[in-house]
Amino acid sequence: MKRTYRAYAKLNLHLDVTGRRPDGYHGLAMLMQSISLCDTVTVETLPGNGIEILCGHPGIPTDERNLAWKAARTFGYTGGLRIAIEKRIPSGAGLAGGSADAAAVLTALRDMATPAMPDDALRAVGVKVGADVSFCLRGGCCLAQGIGEVLTPLPCLPQSYAIALVKPECSVSTARAYAAIDATELRRPDTAWAIALAKCGDWQSLFPLCENVFEQAVPLPGLEQARAEAMRRGALLCRMTGSGSAVFAVYPRDLENPEGILRALEGLGGEARVYGPLERGVKEVCA
Repeated sequence: MKRTYRAYAKLNLHLDVTGRRPDGYHGLAMLMQSISLCDTVTVETLPGNGIEILCGHPGIPTDERNLAWKAARTFGYTGGLRIAIEKRIPSGAGLAGGSADAAAVLTALRDMATPAMPDDALRAVGVKVGADVSFCLRGGCCLAQGIGEVLTPLPCLPQSYAIALVKPECSVSTARAYAAIDATELRRPDTAWAIALAKCGDWQSLFPLCENVFEQAVPLPGLEQARAEAMRRGALLCRMTGSGSAVFAVYPRDLENPEGILRALEGLGGEARVYGPLERGVKEVCA
């Protein structure tokens, strides 16, 4: 049996680290949005009981270090499995590529082995795999709290907006980014008001409030200049996503000349591409 899925990336429209918890994790308050950038994940059942991961992208592990492998084991599947991952979501970017792949594997195993399993139960398994996996299973737009696993669905970013995205050549270690957060006296964003605006879908009022506190702790060279130029060219929001290093700009889809925004982001290094917001995190590719 074989099933293929698109595993969609996420953006943090707003990201606040609210403090360190007693369990050692960091408390978060984030506005997360799925976008059309995706990996393609094919899951095939095989005789035996091993897990084989196929991925030709350099730097992507194909053993138990891969979240897709962990997802299969956490789901409890004990048969043989081949997981083929066609990578488009860059790693070390803050786009949850590994979590998206894990979400696709969980969805495939649920659909093939236990199709009656409710979505909430599947997301509960996802939390055990990784903090972003639960969101990647749900997709759309959500307020994510706790360590990212407590999700409140919100109105989706409308299709009237487009998203330019660039991944600079540098990558950011999530562990090092959180260590930098702990060592930085953060300027607090108005997260409560941002959440209130997001709940009623007031995007025009929300965009100016959106921040990412990792930008204070992990400065990305050239970001302020790129942001200023992108905003001058018509962007409504320009931020780093997650702990970095990808940077995105949201702008009206009917903007007369969006090329200036792409060129501004490309000043950070890399090729900027345009994506759209989505209302789901995983979608099966029908044969």
